[in-house]
Amino acid sequence: MGSKAEFEGKTVVVTGAGGGLGSAIVALMAQRGARVIGCDQSSEALTSPHLASRHVFNLLERASIEGAISAVLDKDGVPDILINNAGWTRAETLSALTPDKIEQELDLNLTGVMHFADPLVKAMAGRGSGSVVFISSVNAIAHFGNPAYAAAKAGINAYAKAIAVELGRSGLRANVVCPGSIRTAAWDHRLAKDPEILGKLQRLYPLGRIVNASEVAEAVAFLASERASGITGVVMPVDAGLTAGCLPFIDDILGA
Repeated sequence: MGSKAEFEGKTVVVTGAGGGLGSAIVALMAQRGARVIGCDQSSEALTSPHLASRHVFNLLERASIEGAISAVLDKDGVPDILINNAGWTRAETLSALTPDKIEQELDLNLTGVMHFADPLVKAMAGRGSGSVVFISSVNAIAHFGNPAYAAAKAGINAYAKAIAVELGRSGLRANVVCPGSIRTAAWDHRLAKDPEILGKLQRLYPLGRIVNASEVAEAVAFLASERASGITGVVMPVDAGLTAGCLPFIDDILGA
């Protein structure tokens, strides 16, 4: 467990700061002393009292991203920690894919993320220190649907390793957290269709439940912190055991 002053004097940029996971990350980093800069696509999403500074931009618009980078650097300086959390998906199976949906999900979850992170990462390397954490997904490790999103997140995993390998000697660390299902508002549209869905989910997870946002935030804070000073280029699932193996195979086949 990190101390209350763990991030004292540190500036932390969090994208997707207004979402379910983003809010948990913002709150935890602020509680541990960080000056937290929140980024999201609307000012309405950035109402958290934990935010010291706020920036609005759209990951699908390059000019908007470039404007936000300038604003962050001008107003808040080069961050000590960058947490790339923003992401989105709706095309859940191959049959749902269209050229427009492929483009949108890749642009939002990979291209836009790289456009935003790249100048900040290079500025951190130029200063000689920094920690970057990307929120990816178990979808990047094994296939659980959402094919365009999964492809984008697999790209994020590769991008993080590129930063870790090429910029390690410039004092930069880059790591990835791959959450399994998290009970956030992102599940509301599925729950509306099937109120029993969380019960069905539980049998897929060795811990018998899905993770909560605060558990994922803890992993993010650890990787961002000096406690993880020797860790870089790591892809860490926080998934209640989902990617460790197939529990239904044990239950239904071996245990039958």
